[in-house]
Amino acid sequence: MISNSLRRPFPRDPEPEERRGKGMTIGEVARSSGVTAKMIRHYEALGLIPAPLRSAAGYRYYDETALHEIRFIRQARSLGFGLPQIAELLILWRDRGRASQEVKALAEAQLQALEQKIVELQQMQQSLRRLVSQCHGDERPDCPILDELATEKSEKSGKKGCHDGGG
Repeated sequence: MISNSLRRPFPRDPEPEERRGKGMTIGEVARSSGVTAKMIRHYEALGLIPAPLRSAAGYRYYDETALHEIRFIRQARSLGFGLPQIAELLILWRDRGRASQEVKALAEAQLQALEQKIVELQQMQQSLRRLVSQCHGDERPDCPILDELATEKSEKSGKKGCHDGGG
């Protein structure tokens, strides 16, 4: 049995009157936005969202604007935008007088990057499909998949890749 002198009270949740008018807790924003509390703190640390108000006990309280911005970040991430591009998009979104051509230029650049990535993934898929079709997949030790992985790119194509010191 634990002695009474060693027991410590659990931290209490803020009282409703303490919270009144301060906004949503990080847990509430996380549930409402679909973004984890850890990522919300990360976005705050990066400066993507402003630091929220804090209670005397240090609890973060977010307003509706912060919730909308966190949802905005989640949606932009789902379209493959990186954090630097998201920062630019947030600046543009917050500026109601922005020119839409700047937004479109960022979106077009992202679309081009995605299209390039799709081409690269399709090439990887074709290579892997070829290797899988060449492998017997039985008890024999010879394996064209492992042989291909062990072959230097420069041996096959005559070119050096980024990992071979050539680019």
